[in-house]
Amino acid sequence: MEMEPVTMTARTPLQQLMMEKALAMAEELERAGAAAPDGHVLEDLEVLAVARGRDFTRGALEGALQRQVDEVEKKLRRAACADAGKGGVTKGRRRAKS
Repeated sequence: MEMEPVTMTARTPLQQLMMEKALAMAEELERAGAAAPDGHVLEDLEVLAVARGRDFTRGALEGALQRQVDEVEKKLRRAACADAGKGGVTKGRRRAKS
């Protein structure tokens, strides 16, 4: 069944990656369903869907976690640069003149 194309907008790299993976998974399921022998369509598609769904979910989790790691590292770098930029003068005790 043909449909009118739909435009979707990804707001993050992870969203874009997951949209692309979802489309690829749907296309693979359609191809597998068309190629499956009579009486095996449900079984073949179920096995494929579970495997690809697991990969999809793992990729989403990895991408979301990596984004959080990147954000924390970015904050740490900014904090380190701010501390280094202060460049305070170290003052010690003066020696008494003899």
